[in-house]
Amino acid sequence: MTFTPRAVIFDFDGTILDTESREFLHWQELYRTHGRELALSDWQRGIGTWGAFDPWAGLPDAVQADRENVHARLRDTLHADIAAQDVRPGVRAVLEGVRAHGLRLALATSSDRAWVTRWLEQHALLPLFEALATRDDVTRVKPDPELYVLAAQRLGVRAEDCIAVEDSFNGATAAVAAGMRVVVVPNDVTRTQPFPTAWARLDDGYAGGLDGLLAAAQGR
Repeated sequence: MTFTPRAVIFDFDGTILDTESREFLHWQELYRTHGRELALSDWQRGIGTWGAFDPWAGLPDAVQADRENVHARLRDTLHADIAAQDVRPGVRAVLEGVRAHGLRLALATSSDRAWVTRWLEQHALLPLFEALATRDDVTRVKPDPELYVLAAQRLGVRAEDCIAVEDSFNGATAAVAAGMRVVVVPNDVTRTQPFPTAWARLDDGYAGGLDGLLAAAQGR
């Protein structure tokens, strides 16, 4: 049976703007400053969700005792780094192409609304989205499907008529649980996650443009 999508719903962190790789590198540097090593496999548990991994737990007691100051410095450095980054290569053309193709476009993210609107506005992408579903709007974030269900409702389309674009295992799990077709577009910190082979995957990112994304979702 031919799949004809009506909407595309994007994740944000790591999928549109790769904040995740930058955040991991900064935390990894903090660990090394204090003689510790932050394992990527541990970090991956918290990608795309909240509360699944606490990076503070692996730091010395002295650092945790000064957590407020350490976190403020880390946050400022990280935000300055992210502000200097561009969106992922090719994603702007895909987002613009979604609307030009007559498809609906929404965002479903476990981050809060202030965070995503800040960066979408900086990159002049916010007007492209008809609807946003953020952790401010739900009781359970990914891997629970609530964010994707809400995004589809706000577009007025059925979940099964949507393509979800994700970079992480938690995020893709949420999309599949909502009944959507998922296309995984991994980044440097998510590409080694255990994605099932049944999930469509674009290891070359958005190089194939919207046509490549649609073909992957349709199993071509």
